[in-house]
Amino acid sequence: MNHYFDLLFAWSTRIIRARYQQSILGGLWAILQPLATVLIFTLVFSFLIKVDTGNIPYIVFSYSAMVPWLFFSSAITDMVDSIGSNMNLVSKIYFPREILVFSALIARFVDFLIAFAILILLIILYRLPVNLLTWLFLPVVLICQILLALGIGLFASALNAFFRDIKHVFTLIMQLWLYATPIIYPVTLVPENLRNLYYFNPMVGIIEGYRAILLHEALPGNSFIFSIVISLLVFAGGYSFFKKVEVQFADII
Repeated sequence: MNHYFDLLFAWSTRIIRARYQQSILGGLWAILQPLATVLIFTLVFSFLIKVDTGNIPYIVFSYSAMVPWLFFSSAITDMVDSIGSNMNLVSKIYFPREILVFSALIARFVDFLIAFAILILLIILYRLPVNLLTWLFLPVVLICQILLALGIGLFASALNAFFRDIKHVFTLIMQLWLYATPIIYPVTLVPENLRNLYYFNPMVGIIEGYRAILLHEALPGNSFIFSIVISLLVFAGGYSFFKKVEVQFADII
C-alpha cells in the first residue's frame, strides 16, 4: 500500500513540475488567474453595476469565493482528462487507476494553497475581523468540496476514457456552473421562493461556508447540510462507477 502512496506523491509532483517547468512566472500563475478575474469583477460590480456586499469590500467578497471555485473547476477539468491522456500507461502497468485522478486534484490543491495565502493578506489589509475558532471548521468545508470534486472527476474521467468529447462537455458545464453559484453575487439576490431549489447546487453551501467562516466569523448555515449530503452521494456514485468500468480501460486502445 505504501508504494501506492509513493506513486500518488510522485505523479502529483510530476504534474506540478510539468505545469510550471518552462513557465516564466511559475507558481505565480496560481495567484494571477483568480486575482485578475476578481479585479475585473470588482470593476464591473463595484462601479458599473453596484452589488451590495454589506460591510465586506467587493474584492474580498469575490476573491474568497473565486479561490475555492477555481480549485474546484480546474481540478475537475484536469481530472476529466487524467485517464484519457494516460491511456498508454494504463494499458501497460497495473496500479489503482484512481491515482491518476487523485493526482490531478492534488496538483490543483497546491495552486489553491498559494492563492489562499493572498486571501489571508486581503483580510489583513482590509482589517476584517477574524475568529480563529470558526476557522477550525474550515477543513470540514474543504473536505466536502474535495469529495464533491472527486466524485465528479472519477465519474467524468471514466466516461471520458470511452467518449473523448466528454471533456469539452464538462468545460462548458463548469463555465455555466460559475454563474449558478454565488461567487460574483450574494445569495440574498436570489428570490426567496427559489432558494430551496438553489441550494441543491452543492457549491452554494460550500461557497457560503467559506464566506461564513472567513468573513462573517460564523459557522456555515443550513445550505451546507445540502452540500454535505449531495457531496457524499456524488462521491460514492462517482467512485462506484469508476471502479465498475476501470477494468475496461486497457481494452480501449
